[in-house]
Amino acid sequence: MNYVSDVAALARKDLLLELRAKETLPSMLLFVVSALAIFHFALPRGTSDVAARGLLWSALVFTALLGLTRAFVAEREQGMFDALVLTPVDRSAIWLGKAIAVLAFLVAAEIVALPAFAAFFHGLNGRTVAAVALADLGICTVGTLFGAMAVAGRARELLLPLLFLPTAIPIVVGGVGGYLWFLALYDAIFGLLSWAAFEYVVVET
Repeated sequence: MNYVSDVAALARKDLLLELRAKETLPSMLLFVVSALAIFHFALPRGTSDVAARGLLWSALVFTALLGLTRAFVAEREQGMFDALVLTPVDRSAIWLGKAIAVLAFLVAAEIVALPAFAAFFHGLNGRTVAAVALADLGICTVGTLFGAMAVAGRARELLLPLLFLPTAIPIVVGGVGGYLWFLALYDAIFGLLSWAAFEYVVVET
């Protein structure tokens, strides 16, 4: 029960900080809607459904990257990352709390992005929504691990994309193809690996 309460407290902290600062979510919303609008006006009419889904997934991955970049920014700017790691909680609870907070931001952005996609490209089905939901889990769990790795580096803003984007390729492939089983398998494998590796990552950083 302590583990669950620790995770909830850490996630609530990040959500409350965002409610006060209003920095991460507005930037994610502006980015994803702007990207979809640019794709809509830049592409010729009659763009295939597969191409449209590819554009959607590109926009969602880079929107998630924007949120992940700021996942540990509060601790970094205040020099509190070491203090966070030294708190008397299971270190995987830090990872899970952060991942839940990032997931909340991403879902909030997608609540706007998916209807915008449907309006711009005249198509959105239940399979795509399910694929997005499964992909969100993988994006946030793996991305949070890489965010913790990048926070200690000098070129933080450069390191995170270099680590995260290659691992996001299977998510895009599964999302565009609508391979729900593939996305679920990705979530299970990489979520477990991220959970197991987080303690060693924060110790080394």
